[in-house]
Amino acid sequence: MNASKVAKHILMSCPTLSEFHAYMFGSSLAGVGSDFDILIIGPSGIALSQLKSEIRDAGSMLPLDVIYMLPEEAEETNFVAKQNCISFEQLCKLNSAT
Repeated sequence: MNASKVAKHILMSCPTLSEFHAYMFGSSLAGVGSDFDILIIGPSGIALSQLKSEIRDAGSMLPLDVIYMLPEEAEETNFVAKQNCISFEQLCKLNSAT
């Protein structure tokens, strides 16, 4: 499964993800590497607990490495820009264009 298919699978399997921003970064974007690095940005609390459960179920057969950040942490670290993260929505568009 490539990065865009993983993004689409997680988007379709995790309804709570609509409350968050999801990105992929790392070597899996180039089609290499042994896992898929995922960044989830959003609120803490019940929604985050629900999302973690959904991602655990959706990714049970996938090598996912998931990082969760609050919006202020992501902004403070500038993680998205520094790691050249690509949103799940962009990845899905790439998949449908090919």
